[in-house]
Amino acid sequence: MEIRSLDGDEPSTIAALLPGFRETMSRELPGDPPVTEALLARLFQRRHGTERIVLGAFDGDVPAGVLKLGLDLGDPDGPGHGSLWVFPGFRRRGAGRALAAAGLAALRERGRPLLLADAPRAAAGERFAAELGADLVGESVRNRLRLVGPARAVLEAAVARPVPGYRLVSWRGPCPDDLVEPYARAWSALEERVNGRPRVRRPSAGDVRAREAEAERAGHLPHVVVALPEHGTVIVAYSTLFVRDSPMADAGETLVLPQHRRRGLATWLKADVLLEAARENGRLALVQVFNDTANTAVVALNKKLGFETDSSWSTYALKA
Repeated sequence: MEIRSLDGDEPSTIAALLPGFRETMSRELPGDPPVTEALLARLFQRRHGTERIVLGAFDGDVPAGVLKLGLDLGDPDGPGHGSLWVFPGFRRRGAGRALAAAGLAALRERGRPLLLADAPRAAAGERFAAELGADLVGESVRNRLRLVGPARAVLEAAVARPVPGYRLVSWRGPCPDDLVEPYARAWSALEERVNGRPRVRRPSAGDVRAREAEAERAGHLPHVVVALPEHGTVIVAYSTLFVRDSPMADAGETLVLPQHRRRGLATWLKADVLLEAARENGRLALVQVFNDTANTAVVALNKKLGFETDSSWSTYALKA
């Protein structure tokens, strides 16, 4: 088994990994549409403000598995956080152990103390983590929303109940120039760290544009809805969604500034962005989102809007 360093932004990397991921996800998540190149491109691309490590295990010229880690450049002592996959035909043959060892070595070279890896919760994964001496440090769930049937009525009802004193503005693709600075300031209040992505300390208009360019390179169209005071120009809340060439889209962030919470803005915003995307994309049938179980407010919001949990994931820590 040979470990190779890969460039997650190279189309050849995505093409090489696509068959293994399609087989893996058809087993792990059989209710999902087939994995697309756009989905893998988004998963493996280098993100703004990060270093991205992608290591592949190869049996000859055939990929057996892959480890991808994101390192926050603004936190030089922080962990490498990502995921490790071994494709079905190569399990129990040492690929996972070799990838973990190579990932730890890469982190040590960079002075990083910790590897965090997310994996579907399953007996095989728990055994593998125990063999490596990894500690369970977090749990998350994948929630899915079907945009037809009862959930559609829930979204329509939520959108029909606007929050007094506020107005919504939405866009597709790049943020309008007159809103990019207010949008960056609202983003600065986001506290939740996302797997493999940095926590941007003082987001600017340039950071917003960089994230938009990432989405465009990976074939994803951002749908964004923001809330402003009825007679103001300050963005006090926003919700995002990323649509690609697939029946399934990814929910992004939903944020309400602290002084504007407990008024129903999050419900109104998220329902609006979901409903507008469904109306504009006739092929869109599912939306997925991964939530840390400790983030009870977001878990409750998604449940209220009709999301249902279909799988659980574990985060394991290995000291480099």
